[in-house]
Amino acid sequence: MTDTTWKLSEHAPRDGAAWIRHRDSRDPDQPGVEIHLGDGCQIDQGSLIGYPTSRPVTDHRLVIGPGARIRSGTVIYSGSTIGAGLTTGHNVVIREQNVIGDDLSIWNNSTIDYGCRIGNGVKIHTGVYVAQFTTIEDAVFLAPGVVIANDARPGCTHAGECMRGPTLKRGAQVGCNVTILPYVTIGEGALIGAGSVVVHDVPPRAVVVGNPARVIKSVDSLTCPIGRVDGPCPRIDVES
Repeated sequence: MTDTTWKLSEHAPRDGAAWIRHRDSRDPDQPGVEIHLGDGCQIDQGSLIGYPTSRPVTDHRLVIGPGARIRSGTVIYSGSTIGAGLTTGHNVVIREQNVIGDDLSIWNNSTIDYGCRIGNGVKIHTGVYVAQFTTIEDAVFLAPGVVIANDARPGCTHAGECMRGPTLKRGAQVGCNVTILPYVTIGEGALIGAGSVVVHDVPPRAVVVGNPARVIKSVDSLTCPIGRVDGPCPRIDVES
Protein backbone atom coordinates (compact mmCIF):
# COMPACT_ATOMS: atom_id res chain seq x y z
CA MET A 1 0.00 0.00 0.00
CA THR A 2 1.57 3.32 -1.00
CA ASP A 3 1.06 6.48 1.00
CA THR A 4 0.26 8.66 -2.03
CA THR A 5 -2.94 7.14 -3.32
CA TRP A 6 -6.59 6.79 -2.38
CA LYS A 7 -7.09 3.60 -4.39
CA LEU A 8 -7.00 0.24 -2.62
CA SER A 9 -3.87 -1.41 -4.00
CA GLU A 10 -3.75 -4.99 -5.26
CA HIS A 11 -1.64 -5.89 -2.24
CA ALA A 12 -4.03 -4.47 0.36
CA PRO A 13 -5.84 -7.01 2.59
CA ARG A 14 -9.32 -7.92 1.38
CA ASP A 15 -10.39 -10.66 3.76
CA GLY A 16 -9.01 -9.82 7.17
CA ALA A 17 -9.07 -7.08 9.77
CA ALA A 18 -6.58 -4.39 8.82
CA TRP A 19 -5.78 -0.76 9.31
CA ILE A 20 -4.65 0.90 6.09
CA ARG A 21 -3.36 4.45 5.91
CA HIS A 22 -4.01 6.60 2.84
CA ARG A 23 -2.49 9.95 1.98
CA ASP A 24 -3.95 12.14 -0.74
CA SER A 25 -1.33 12.98 -3.38
CA ARG A 26 -3.23 16.22 -4.09
CA ASP A 27 -2.43 17.46 -0.56
CA PRO A 28 0.84 16.05 0.79
CA ASP A 29 0.36 17.85 4.11
CA GLN A 30 -2.95 16.14 4.82
CA PRO A 31 -2.75 13.41 7.47
CA GLY A 32 -3.42 9.91 6.24
CA VAL A 33 -6.84 8.30 6.32
CA GLU A 34 -7.20 5.28 8.58
CA ILE A 35 -9.34 2.51 7.16
CA HIS A 36 -10.51 -0.50 9.16
CA LEU A 37 -11.78 -3.48 7.20
CA GLY A 38 -13.48 -6.29 9.10
CA ASP A 39 -12.92 -9.98 8.42
CA GLY A 40 -14.04 -11.43 5.12
CA CYS A 41 -14.33 -8.21 3.10
CA GLN A 42 -14.24 -8.65 -0.68
CA ILE A 43 -13.34 -5.51 -2.61
CA ASP A 44 -13.13 -5.34 -6.40
CA GLN A 45 -10.33 -3.63 -8.24
CA GLY A 46 -11.51 -0.21 -9.36
CA SER A 47 -13.07 0.65 -6.00
CA LEU A 48 -11.97 3.78 -4.11
CA ILE A 49 -12.03 3.16 -0.37
CA GLY A 50 -11.26 6.02 2.00
CA TYR A 51 -11.51 8.76 -0.63
CA PRO A 52 -10.52 12.00 1.14
CA THR A 53 -13.21 14.60 1.58
CA SER A 54 -12.45 18.28 1.08
CA ARG A 55 -15.00 19.18 3.77
CA PRO A 56 -13.68 20.17 7.22
CA VAL A 57 -14.45 17.02 9.21
CA THR A 58 -12.83 16.15 12.54
CA ASP A 59 -12.64 12.37 12.15
CA HIS A 60 -11.33 10.97 8.87
CA ARG A 61 -11.37 7.31 9.92
CA LEU A 62 -13.39 4.90 7.81
CA VAL A 63 -14.70 1.73 9.46
CA ILE A 64 -16.29 -1.03 7.37
CA GLY A 65 -17.52 -4.08 9.27
CA PRO A 66 -16.93 -7.73 8.41
CA GLY A 67 -18.31 -9.48 5.34
CA ALA A 68 -18.52 -6.48 3.01
CA ARG A 69 -18.90 -7.10 -0.74
CA ILE A 70 -17.83 -3.96 -2.57
CA ARG A 71 -18.07 -3.97 -6.36
CA SER A 72 -16.07 -2.07 -8.94
CA GLY A 73 -16.78 1.62 -9.34
CA THR A 74 -17.78 2.06 -5.69
CA VAL A 75 -16.42 5.16 -3.95
CA ILE A 76 -16.59 5.26 -0.14
CA TYR A 77 -15.29 8.47 1.42
CA SER A 78 -13.30 8.71 4.62
CA GLY A 79 -15.03 9.55 7.86
CA SER A 80 -17.95 7.09 8.04
CA THR A 81 -18.80 4.03 10.11
CA ILE A 82 -20.50 1.13 8.29
CA GLY A 83 -21.63 -2.09 9.97
CA ALA A 84 -21.28 -5.72 8.94
CA GLY A 85 -22.51 -7.17 5.68
CA LEU A 86 -22.34 -4.12 3.40
CA THR A 87 -23.15 -5.00 -0.22
CA THR A 88 -22.72 -2.51 -3.04
CA GLY A 89 -23.51 -2.67 -6.72
CA HIS A 90 -21.37 -0.86 -9.29
CA ASN A 91 -20.78 2.92 -9.22
CA VAL A 92 -22.12 3.45 -5.71
CA VAL A 93 -21.05 6.56 -3.76
CA ILE A 94 -21.14 6.76 0.05
CA ARG A 95 -20.02 10.13 1.38
CA GLU A 96 -18.45 11.09 4.72
CA GLN A 97 -19.94 11.46 8.22
CA ASN A 98 -22.47 8.69 7.74
CA VAL A 99 -23.38 6.17 10.43
CA ILE A 100 -24.74 3.03 8.78
CA GLY A 101 -25.89 -0.19 10.44
CA ASP A 102 -25.52 -3.82 9.43
CA ASP A 103 -26.59 -5.44 6.16
CA LEU A 104 -26.99 -2.38 3.96
CA SER A 105 -27.60 -3.36 0.34
CA ILE A 106 -27.13 -0.48 -2.08
CA TRP A 107 -27.31 -1.18 -5.79
CA ASN A 108 -25.89 0.31 -8.98
CA ASN A 109 -25.54 4.09 -9.44
CA SER A 110 -26.95 5.10 -6.05
CA THR A 111 -25.58 7.78 -3.70
CA ILE A 112 -25.76 8.33 0.05
CA ASP A 113 -24.71 11.92 0.70
CA TYR A 114 -22.98 13.03 3.88
CA GLY A 115 -24.32 13.21 7.43
CA CYS A 116 -26.98 10.48 7.20
CA ARG A 117 -28.10 7.94 9.81
CA ILE A 118 -29.12 4.57 8.39
CA GLY A 119 -30.27 1.53 10.37
CA ASN A 120 -29.97 -2.22 9.89
CA GLY A 121 -31.26 -4.25 6.97
CA VAL A 122 -31.89 -1.28 4.68
CA LYS A 123 -32.18 -1.93 0.93
CA ILE A 124 -31.50 0.88 -1.53
CA HIS A 125 -32.17 -0.04 -5.16
CA THR A 126 -30.69 1.33 -8.39
CA GLY A 127 -30.42 5.04 -9.19
CA VAL A 128 -31.41 6.36 -5.74
CA TYR A 129 -30.24 9.65 -4.20
CA VAL A 130 -30.27 9.99 -0.40
CA ALA A 131 -29.71 13.64 0.54
CA GLN A 132 -27.57 14.94 3.39
CA PHE A 133 -28.94 14.68 6.94
CA THR A 134 -31.53 12.01 6.15
CA THR A 135 -32.52 9.41 8.75
CA ILE A 136 -33.51 5.92 7.57
CA GLU A 137 -34.48 3.37 10.21
CA ASP A 138 -34.26 -0.44 10.07
CA ALA A 139 -35.74 -2.56 7.26
CA VAL A 140 -36.62 0.36 4.95
CA PHE A 141 -36.76 -0.31 1.20
CA LEU A 142 -36.15 2.33 -1.49
CA ALA A 143 -37.12 1.24 -5.01
CA PRO A 144 -35.32 2.38 -8.19
CA GLY A 145 -35.27 6.10 -8.87
CA VAL A 146 -36.22 7.36 -5.39
CA VAL A 147 -35.02 10.94 -4.77
CA ILE A 148 -34.77 12.40 -1.27
CA ALA A 149 -34.50 16.18 -0.84
CA ASN A 150 -33.17 18.23 2.07
CA ASP A 151 -33.47 21.90 1.08
CA ALA A 152 -36.90 23.33 1.84
CA ARG A 153 -36.15 26.74 0.31
CA PRO A 154 -33.52 26.48 -2.47
CA GLY A 155 -31.69 29.76 -2.95
CA CYS A 156 -32.36 31.04 0.57
CA THR A 157 -29.24 32.49 2.20
CA HIS A 158 -29.97 30.38 5.31
CA ALA A 159 -30.41 27.15 3.37
CA GLY A 160 -27.23 25.60 4.72
CA GLU A 161 -28.33 26.13 8.32
CA CYS A 162 -31.81 24.73 7.76
CA MET A 163 -30.88 21.75 5.60
CA ARG A 164 -32.42 18.48 6.80
CA GLY A 165 -33.66 15.40 5.03
CA PRO A 166 -36.75 13.39 5.89
CA THR A 167 -37.06 10.59 8.46
CA LEU A 168 -38.15 7.18 7.20
CA LYS A 169 -39.33 5.06 10.11
CA ARG A 170 -38.81 1.33 10.51
CA GLY A 171 -40.15 -0.87 7.72
CA ALA A 172 -41.30 1.92 5.38
CA GLN A 173 -41.47 0.79 1.74
CA VAL A 174 -40.98 3.41 -0.98
CA GLY A 175 -41.95 2.71 -4.61
CA CYS A 176 -40.22 3.57 -7.88
CA ASN A 177 -39.51 7.22 -8.77
CA VAL A 178 -40.88 8.64 -5.52
CA THR A 179 -39.72 12.10 -4.39
CA ILE A 180 -39.61 12.77 -0.64
CA LEU A 181 -39.29 16.41 0.46
CA PRO A 182 -37.34 17.74 3.48
CA TYR A 183 -38.55 17.48 7.09
CA VAL A 184 -41.19 14.85 6.23
CA THR A 185 -41.62 11.80 8.49
CA ILE A 186 -42.80 8.57 6.89
CA GLY A 187 -44.35 6.35 9.55
CA GLU A 188 -43.49 2.75 10.40
CA GLY A 189 -44.55 0.22 7.82
CA ALA A 190 -46.01 2.82 5.45
CA LEU A 191 -46.15 2.13 1.70
CA ILE A 192 -45.49 4.95 -0.80
CA GLY A 193 -46.88 4.28 -4.27
CA ALA A 194 -44.74 4.66 -7.39
CA GLY A 195 -44.29 8.20 -8.69
CA SER A 196 -45.64 9.89 -5.56
CA VAL A 197 -44.35 13.24 -4.26
CA VAL A 198 -44.38 13.18 -0.46
CA VAL A 199 -44.82 16.71 0.94
CA HIS A 200 -46.49 15.92 4.31
CA ASP A 201 -45.97 13.38 7.09
CA VAL A 202 -47.29 9.89 6.36
CA PRO A 203 -49.04 7.96 9.18
CA PRO A 204 -47.76 4.52 10.19
CA ARG A 205 -48.99 1.67 7.97
CA ALA A 206 -50.68 4.06 5.54
CA VAL A 207 -50.71 3.59 1.76
CA VAL A 208 -50.19 6.92 -0.02
CA VAL A 209 -50.19 7.79 -3.74
CA GLY A 210 -50.15 10.82 -5.98
CA ASN A 211 -48.74 14.36 -6.19
CA PRO A 212 -49.04 15.48 -3.50
CA ALA A 213 -49.18 12.05 -1.89
CA ARG A 214 -52.45 11.32 -0.07
CA VAL A 215 -53.62 8.44 2.09
CA ILE A 216 -55.89 5.99 0.27
CA LYS A 217 -55.95 3.00 2.63
CA SER A 218 -54.03 1.00 5.24
CA VAL A 219 -51.42 -1.59 4.34
CA ASP A 220 -53.48 -4.02 6.41
CA SER A 221 -56.20 -3.90 3.75
CA LEU A 222 -53.89 -4.82 0.87
CA THR A 223 -54.55 -8.18 -0.79
CA CYS A 224 -52.31 -10.20 -3.06
CA PRO A 225 -52.90 -9.16 -6.71
CA ILE A 226 -52.05 -12.64 -8.03
CA GLY A 227 -53.77 -14.72 -5.35
CA ARG A 228 -50.71 -16.31 -3.73
CA VAL A 229 -52.20 -15.77 -0.27
CA ASP A 230 -55.72 -15.42 1.05
CA GLY A 231 -56.59 -12.24 2.88
CA PRO A 232 -54.18 -9.35 3.56
CA CYS A 233 -50.63 -9.45 2.19
CA PRO A 234 -48.12 -10.48 4.88
CA ARG A 235 -46.08 -7.43 5.88
CA ILE A 236 -42.73 -6.78 7.52
CA ASP A 237 -43.06 -6.93 11.31
CA VAL A 238 -42.15 -3.42 12.44
CA GLU A 239 -42.61 -4.25 16.12
CA SER A 240 -39.69 -6.67 16.46
